[in-house]
Amino acid sequence: MTTDLPTALSDEARSEHIVTVLEQAFAPLVAADPAAFRTKYRKMARDPHAFYRGTACLFFADVTAAPDPWARHGADRIWVHGDLHVENFGTYLSSDGRLVFDVNDFDEAYLGHFTWDVQRFAASLALTCWQKALPEDAVRALVGTYVDAYLDQVDRYRATDDDEDFGLRLDNTTGHVQAALAAARLRRRGDVLDPMTRQEGDSRVFRDDAPRRRLDDAERERVLEAFAHYLTTIPPDKRIDRDLFYQVRDVVGVSGFGIGSAGLPAYNVLVEGRSEALDDDVVLSLKQANVPAVSRFVDAAGIEGYFEHEGHRTVVSQRALQVHTDPLLGHTAVDGVGYVVAELSPFEVDLEWHGITEPDDIREVVVSLGRATAKVHCASDEDSDQDLVDIQVEDAVAASVEGRREEFRAWVTDFAVEYAARVRRDHTLFVEAFRSGRTGISATRA
Repeated sequence: MTTDLPTALSDEARSEHIVTVLEQAFAPLVAADPAAFRTKYRKMARDPHAFYRGTACLFFADVTAAPDPWARHGADRIWVHGDLHVENFGTYLSSDGRLVFDVNDFDEAYLGHFTWDVQRFAASLALTCWQKALPEDAVRALVGTYVDAYLDQVDRYRATDDDEDFGLRLDNTTGHVQAALAAARLRRRGDVLDPMTRQEGDSRVFRDDAPRRRLDDAERERVLEAFAHYLTTIPPDKRIDRDLFYQVRDVVGVSGFGIGSAGLPAYNVLVEGRSEALDDDVVLSLKQANVPAVSRFVDAAGIEGYFEHEGHRTVVSQRALQVHTDPLLGHTAVDGVGYVVAELSPFEVDLEWHGITEPDDIREVVVSLGRATAKVHCASDEDSDQDLVDIQVEDAVAASVEGRREEFRAWVTDFAVEYAARVRRDHTLFVEAFRSGRTGISATRA
């Protein structure tokens, strides 16, 4: 490969490598809930992009073993998303009440090279375009558009000192991105509450059906203690000045997450909202945080000791990467294990790729996604009290590519096309390994 990735192995050796990396990343979770991982692996077997989404660990095993000629001047140790792909973008309601289109899902966030997020997204885009049967020249042009949009937004950050309020909103977006924001604007809290809860007397409680389960007294008490601690992790300027807001109405255990969160225990807590009206109730998710994939492949000295647990790491990372975060974002621990707490918000609408098929439509979307990627790298972390990154990221990135932007564009494009081809082959090898029982999980129930 022109990008020097260590993937030039025989199919047999590569298959063994895939199995080993997955076992090292997921063994404790598989042991805790093999059924959840059977479901996860079946979803990964569906198509190459689903496999890619579930194997950030394999991606980082590859890219961290290869030389990186670009991340310099401090751009090799910035906050990175850690799992940037085309389906990790969507809308949210910011702490200042505005609908924003942005990167989402910060479970894998950590410190690393700016290039890793760019590469991971670019390969995801190439995979998506291949699944839409676009020719290679169109794929290369679209990846180049993403890189150009990313660097253009980096330049905009360098040109202004007032950059913390940049965001993709209804008034500065078009096409499919604006459509997602418009759809979010039409949502209401009942869209979350009604399917999950029922009325009992003059109050709401959770419904007693899958994927929810009732807790025994001891487990419920542990969760309520964890919830009380969570309240202390909400920054003072984000605490809602109404004591009843955080009053617990009901608690349940939940399961059944997406590809990335399989096997992670979680709870839902129903709390009183801003008023006593039932439609103002709020559902909070307490989800066990996982070890980020990239942390297994970098020197974590001086990083791991900064965090109380993985829940704390996830929240610190999100507040660093996302301006005006969810005012209910916080962290806690249950039985000594870190959990992330956030609202199950009705205003979160993911970008829907099924209807985005033509190169011109994809190009318009990709420009927004390139700008959003630069934003999470460069925007002020004013919501965070972290001091692990103390440089101007936009200056570090610009210095890293100075005088070589076309070369950088070509490097990312080559990587995207070549690594997407590798993922397609890896997907076939994974499916064969899973079917034959070599992944440590039976492909069928015992």
